[in-house]
Amino acid sequence: MQNQPGSSLFIKTLPVGPLQCNCTIIGDKASGQAIVIDPGGNPEKLLQILADEGLSVSQIIHTHAHFDHFLASGQMHHSTGAPLCLHKNDKPLWENLEMQCQRYNIPFQAVPQPHHWLEHEETLKLDAVTGKALFTPGHTPGSMSFWFEAPKLLVAGDTLFKGAIGRTDLWGGDYPTIERSIKTQLYTLDETATVITGHGPSTTLGDEMRHNPFVRA
Repeated sequence: MQNQPGSSLFIKTLPVGPLQCNCTIIGDKASGQAIVIDPGGNPEKLLQILADEGLSVSQIIHTHAHFDHFLASGQMHHSTGAPLCLHKNDKPLWENLEMQCQRYNIPFQAVPQPHHWLEHEETLKLDAVTGKALFTPGHTPGSMSFWFEAPKLLVAGDTLFKGAIGRTDLWGGDYPTIERSIKTQLYTLDETATVITGHGPSTTLGDEMRHNPFVRA
């Protein structure tokens, strides 16, 4: 998604880490504040982008607690002091992040416990934009998506992909639950919105509502 000319809003998504998780930085250059979503690796690159744009991190938020979405979270917290945020239903997954890494032969980087438990419809506020946390379980018990109305931007994590949905065969996954989350929480938003997925290319809500082979509106 391109930044809006003349706006203080900064949005950048880049694939990071061994599984190329999409990490998104949303910042307000007027206030110098930013939110980092799913820092799944390459912390030096993320910190350099923030420094280049003159942004300080106010929150580090996670769509869910699978290892590939957290690998840089510990270093990002220690470097910025920003709190780590997650839905409480994913606490068991977070507490077993080291085991997840071992299972996939990925080096584990120590990470503190989340500092804040996100709630459904909790406001995420920067001066230039206001977002909202949406509880969208199914891929994991505590999966969340983040909706930013003004730029028409949805960060869906591993709940919704271009032409696909998140896996439900992992611990805590459930197909009827993810289907309900997509239909009731995501497909009720503006269909012109850009969807930043957890991995791979972005899409639009309208395209998924009409053409997604797994869940249609």
